[in-house]
Amino acid sequence: MTLALAGVSFLLTVIWGPPLLRILRYFKAGKAIRVDGPQHHLVKMGTPTMGGILIVLPVVLITVLLNVSPIMGFTLLGKSILLPVGVMVGFAFLGAIDDWQGLIGSAKRTGLSVRAKFLGQLGLATLAAVGLKYFLKVPDMFLPGIKGNIDLGIFYLPIAVFIIIGTSNAVNFTDGLDGLAGLISATAFACYGGIAILQHQIFIARFCFALVGAIFGFLWFNVHPAELFMGDTGSLALGATLAVVALMTGQWALLPIIAIIPVSATLSVIIQTGYFKYTKRRFGEGRRVFKMAPIQHHFELLGWSETQVVQRFWLISLLAAMIGIGLALV
Repeated sequence: MTLALAGVSFLLTVIWGPPLLRILRYFKAGKAIRVDGPQHHLVKMGTPTMGGILIVLPVVLITVLLNVSPIMGFTLLGKSILLPVGVMVGFAFLGAIDDWQGLIGSAKRTGLSVRAKFLGQLGLATLAAVGLKYFLKVPDMFLPGIKGNIDLGIFYLPIAVFIIIGTSNAVNFTDGLDGLAGLISATAFACYGGIAILQHQIFIARFCFALVGAIFGFLWFNVHPAELFMGDTGSLALGATLAVVALMTGQWALLPIIAIIPVSATLSVIIQTGYFKYTKRRFGEGRRVFKMAPIQHHFELLGWSETQVVQRFWLISLLAAMIGIGLALV
């Protein structure tokens, strides 16, 4: 049934992809490209963005239908899944506002301010953390080699908020190359779907694989050369939902391993920004550790092709996912 849901969500996504592309092109929802980035990216200028809608809507449709209308007396997706679905929709809406304000067809072209985006993420993440702790009563924390749940008490709330916001932005940093964020996210969701099966949390597993199917459907249009970008609509939503799923399994401590590529992309941005500011204060001239951050663009400027970066990063992600599942069994 889990695999069937993945197949259904894949088909729904692929089927309604072309109509969405026509709608986005009609509204001139084209992506603005950084002029200081790799020069071969300039050909992507104007490619439709906000493709995260292509992922979110099929998953929401499947979730609502299977909760409202059980099939043959069986509920295929439980009520607990409504929380990660709500988080996905909330972050997708926030990302859509940012995408729309930053379109090349828009007068502003700047997107949301950093402050506004952070406040929106903070509000949504806080609601999710409270729901996880006091309504779903999920386990606080599992660690490899330690039996039982580790009670974090009230400290669970700020930790959960940090994880949701951090993962949301980490996946956002990973976006930028055709297929990269989608492949990395699908691998991570499949990994946590497997962990949920091991924990007998079947509803979470079904939700994860339904999401994997939708992401694969999106990748149908996002593989190089991409016809559609997910934008913040997709990346913020996928990152936040991944964090919530990790928190629901209690295995969020494995997230830095399972999501090693988004974590690395985030660290590269932090290192690059911090070092540039430090050297500018100390020497009067900002210096850089990487040719460009996030780190995927550093390897592009080293001479790797876009497909080489995506494929090699995905291989690393697959290995990290296998390690994560192995550690979850310890």
